[in-house]
Amino acid sequence: MSCTKTLLKGGKIYDGTASEPFIGDILLSGEKILKVAEHIEQEEDYQIINLEGRSISSGFIDAHSHNDWFAIKKEPLKYFEPFIRQGFTSFITGNCGLSAIGFEADSPNVDKVGGGLFGYGQDCRGTYPSAGAFFEGIDGQVPCNIATIVGHCSARASVSGYQNRDLSPEEEKRMLGIIEQSLQEGACGVSLGLMYQPGKYSKIEELRKVYKLAEKYDVPMTVHPRACSAVSMDYPLLGRAHLLRAMDELVEITKGSKGKLQYSHMIFVGRNSFKHKKELLSLIYKMRKNGVDAKFDIYDELLGVSVITVIMPAWYAELSPKAKRQWFNKLKFTILAKASILLLGFGFDDIQIAYIGPGYEKYEGKTVHQIAQEEGKSDIDMYLDLCEYSDFKGRVNMGPYSTPQIVSELSKDDNVLYMTDAWVEEHGIQNPAIYDVAPKFLKHALSGEGDSLPRTIRKMTAAVAERFGIESRGYVREGYYADLCIFDEEELKAGTPDQSKAFGIKEVWINGHRILTEGQLDREALKGSGHALRRTKAES
Repeated sequence: MSCTKTLLKGGKIYDGTASEPFIGDILLSGEKILKVAEHIEQEEDYQIINLEGRSISSGFIDAHSHNDWFAIKKEPLKYFEPFIRQGFTSFITGNCGLSAIGFEADSPNVDKVGGGLFGYGQDCRGTYPSAGAFFEGIDGQVPCNIATIVGHCSARASVSGYQNRDLSPEEEKRMLGIIEQSLQEGACGVSLGLMYQPGKYSKIEELRKVYKLAEKYDVPMTVHPRACSAVSMDYPLLGRAHLLRAMDELVEITKGSKGKLQYSHMIFVGRNSFKHKKELLSLIYKMRKNGVDAKFDIYDELLGVSVITVIMPAWYAELSPKAKRQWFNKLKFTILAKASILLLGFGFDDIQIAYIGPGYEKYEGKTVHQIAQEEGKSDIDMYLDLCEYSDFKGRVNMGPYSTPQIVSELSKDDNVLYMTDAWVEEHGIQNPAIYDVAPKFLKHALSGEGDSLPRTIRKMTAAVAERFGIESRGYVREGYYADLCIFDEEELKAGTPDQSKAFGIKEVWINGHRILTEGQLDREALKGSGHALRRTKAES
């Protein structure tokens, strides 16, 4: 990189503190911000970029991502391009228990790391059992900055596969050792995926030990809870709403601690789940009152992506394909599914097929109910057929997960962070969150539907960096890395969301590289513009 300094002149600066913006200049040198002031005198060797009429903040940090699985690709840019175009420069990855790290190198179960959603393949540069190996493998080899959490599902799968049972003392010791090694090497948290294999098979006692490790290293434990809906397949149908029981489990796990808990993607799957928002939030506040640093994150979307088997109860998921079709098991599942649909306000007409596999493209974009009608089958039979066609690894888009009113209210909470929970797929229907979640949060802030713009930007920048212990990121501040997003507030206000493209984002800088300018990417610079983000306090 040239040693020439770059002076960004006259932009409206949102510095990440949630303070009101100010008009000022930013001087860059190499990868970092050299100076921020209302006026900086020009010198002969400065490259001058006029930002008059435009706004600038730190590059956005995705607080809940799975892009660790795409940072390890031999050609990673296409997986990051849509995120860069909406202003993201850094990612907190490894969520939902499904990290690309956190397993024994010689484990026979490496193919099960990733929970069926993700996995290692021939298009990966290598395998990375621990955080240290991962950071060494990606630093300077990826477009964006990557921090990673270590996943409980990955570590548990390493020692016991997908078996539905308690771990032996020896297996539990190995699993906890796997997690602790990555925390020592700079992982920025621990994640649970209690709706995914094998996390769904874990009991309170095991999960409390995982949480104690997070507390020991002063990092958040992020949690995809056991249920995000009023009714699920993992609890008895009658009684307390299942998303509240799942939160009760987290209250129990964290009882008596002063650790950090991050409730992942606060959603309310099914129309009958929306009414439980207030009580769910009250449980977050209860944990905070009891000394737990509990927070949550949201995206500005009303649907989500998951594996096709996500609605299966644990007992049914572990059956062989043949046993799933036996009349008694099928009848039991059918009765439970139909009762759940009635209680949930969510059915097979709300499950859109995103991808099943080669030869089944005709199903993409259609709901299970639509396909069942076309094929002349019951919804249950069609659903089971689709599971089998996809080897129980199909991908679905599901909704409704929320409402505009709920997103608006949650976005203003003091304890919320913003994220995408999205990734680019090779085939099928994409998750719309890859395109414009950040611009939508900004647009809603400017329209008054969301939080104020200074607070919105903080929740996508400095607040995320501080939450996960990432130093020198998230603020427009002297000595910090030059990760920057330049945007046009008028274009954001006038922009039309959900068009499979970003809007209002004019420039993006990563570590001093100007990598997006008026829609054009510097693809050469993006081959190595990103860094590995190690948690700075890597020792207990």
